[in-house]
Amino acid sequence: MDDAGSSLTPLAGGWSGRTFLGEAGGERVVVRLYPPDDPRGPEAPEVDQAVLHLVRGLLPVPDVLEVRRPRPGTGEPGLLVTGWLPGERGDVVVGRLEGEEDADGLRRLGGSMGTVAATLAGMPVRRPGTFLDAELALGDLPDVDLPEWADHRLAGWSSEERGALAEVARDAQDLLDTVGRASLVHSDLNPKNVLVGPGSLVVTAVLDWEFAHAGHPWTDVGNLLRFERHPAYVEGVLAAWTGLRGGTAEDLLDGARAADLWALVDLAARAGDNPVADRAAVLVRAVADSGDLHAWPF
Repeated sequence: MDDAGSSLTPLAGGWSGRTFLGEAGGERVVVRLYPPDDPRGPEAPEVDQAVLHLVRGLLPVPDVLEVRRPRPGTGEPGLLVTGWLPGERGDVVVGRLEGEEDADGLRRLGGSMGTVAATLAGMPVRRPGTFLDAELALGDLPDVDLPEWADHRLAGWSSEERGALAEVARDAQDLLDTVGRASLVHSDLNPKNVLVGPGSLVVTAVLDWEFAHAGHPWTDVGNLLRFERHPAYVEGVLAAWTGLRGGTAEDLLDGARAADLWALVDLAARAGDNPVADRAAVLVRAVADSGDLHAWPF
């Protein structure tokens, strides 16, 4: 790490500006820093290491080379040093394929992304929860259902607006309750957090696992399809997921939109903080106004 730390270059798309490209022993490495006040606590680097170890061999993830907790009182951050993997950032690839109107390419890329989500959905966990330590012990998620969550997080909305959203949220919760199990969830699975072979359009690395938890098997599909709605891409995601996990594409899309409403509400509550939160707020308002989980105002 000493060698890597001497010449760190921020990586585009890195989480909160804390992910850097470095070099150690003549090899490229990726260094992620964790501040002493990281909201997940001092165990955060070890949790991320454990998750990468859990999925290794099932999904393309980098080798962990070094891990260290933050050192309170010194201001010294924790770190996770991993190997570097080749590939082009997925959102760049999506933008290029859309610009070229390459429906077949978008379908193939969607298929690779859907396979990642389906693999995670097939990794059972005994109950929903957050990961607390290197043993991946489970903490508790908020003890509320989706309508309560929406009402709480969007307290600044008018009562009429919250009432309209509550109707959609109740139907979404009923749909989510039809699945009685939990799985490993990446929780930020979208093109900007993967690397892709520009020729093969196959995912070469799944990155940024800091939001991983045990949750609903549809969650990652919802994230994949939140803002990426090109019909060919959507078709590829749904076909790959149902090909591995079963069900129909229509039912999966309904369930994915329902599962993603949790994250959309949370993002919408932070409108003004960043462009993604602002966009989520517009989308949630469209869902509430239309009563349709599939609303698309853009």
